[in-house]
Amino acid sequence: MPLSRLMIQQFRNIKACDISLSSGFNFLIGANGSGKTSVLEAIYMLGHGRSFKSSLTGRVIQNECQELFVHGRFLNPDQIEIPVGINKQRDGTVEVKIGGQSGQKLAQLAQVLPLQLIHPEGFELLTDGPKQRRAFIDWGVFHSVAAFFDAWGRFRRLNKQRNALLKTATDYRELKYWDAELSHLAEQIDAWRADYVAQIKPVAEALCQSFLPEFEIQLQYYRGWEKETLYQTLLERNFERDKMLGYTFSGPNKADLRIKVNGTPVEDVLSRGQLKLMVCALRVAQGQHLTSLTGKQCIYLIDDFASELDSERRKRLADCLKATGAQVFVSSITRDQVDDMCMSDSKLFHVEQGRIEQG
Repeated sequence: MPLSRLMIQQFRNIKACDISLSSGFNFLIGANGSGKTSVLEAIYMLGHGRSFKSSLTGRVIQNECQELFVHGRFLNPDQIEIPVGINKQRDGTVEVKIGGQSGQKLAQLAQVLPLQLIHPEGFELLTDGPKQRRAFIDWGVFHSVAAFFDAWGRFRRLNKQRNALLKTATDYRELKYWDAELSHLAEQIDAWRADYVAQIKPVAEALCQSFLPEFEIQLQYYRGWEKETLYQTLLERNFERDKMLGYTFSGPNKADLRIKVNGTPVEDVLSRGQLKLMVCALRVAQGQHLTSLTGKQCIYLIDDFASELDSERRKRLADCLKATGAQVFVSSITRDQVDDMCMSDSKLFHVEQGRIEQG
């Protein structure tokens, strides 16, 4: 569901812009600090309700302004333009509109505008702790299982309550009632995640193999606690340990996607360029799977396209993205870095000091 138009006001160094977009490739060309990454950041906010660079709204709103606006129009499957927008104010007030209806939830933005972000720090998906890889799994489950978002929210709330009770409980019986509901949610969340990873695993491994043919790539899901053990049994057995720690040690909040290259943890084998290429493969594979499952197309945001990639690897990624038929936004310092990606329906925008003009 591509964006056909984008309007940004008072977002970082962008005072105002209103641009018509290609449903294929859109290139943002400009020097460092010109505002091209801010355009990608604004699109990300339109799909996620937040920035990918800062959790503090005050840092995103333009200096001396009290609010920001990001508005767009996306094409639904019937090629009808639907308006979507978000307004954020310094006092924390947020308003989301979809199809002219106000009072919409942030999660609904993600439903109508599924996004994949590839940026210079993106290889942290592979090298950092499990939080980002768990988010990678949950992105896919969110878009394929309608009940997941509410179930995961309930689990986190109950888990927080359990951790508070652990500080005062003297006997496991004080937690047993809460643990029954917590366990039901944990088992359901685990089943959804395991099913999703089983579906995407062959797609992702095959694409990683095509991007990095010299390596053998393996993906394995870890649910966050021991196999073949009921979660409620585990909670009861580990009560004393959890009480001593002050929090619940095991559970779906510790789930992970373990990735190995030639049987070795990925960060011990691959260079930074290879890590970025694998992240690209994983993100594209996830988008391809979404399209095959739901018919929805992802929007890909690629910040600093040339970073860590030589010309051969850039071409490999470009050809793969072209084959998806999805809408793609690419930022680059110079035009020659993206010339090979340009097609007849592409649009190129020059960005300078927060001003955006079509080239």
